[in-house]
Amino acid sequence: MSIELLAKDLNAQGGVFCPSQKAHMALWNSHPKVYLDVAHTGEAKCPYCGTVYALKAGEHFGGGH
Repeated sequence: MSIELLAKDLNAQGGVFCPSQKAHMALWNSHPKVYLDVAHTGEAKCPYCGTVYALKAGEHFGGGH
């Protein structure tokens, strides 16, 4: 599964947590919550479920810099 993200979907550090509501996962039936750094490379893959979170083409994360 691949989830397309906008820059505004990332937290202040440039990441997201999986499981995520954007992936339509219920927390109670998924896996432990993990932080994924998306801003650094533009995408990150969850080591538990394999879901890939990627910035939509043309989106850029400023990170407050």
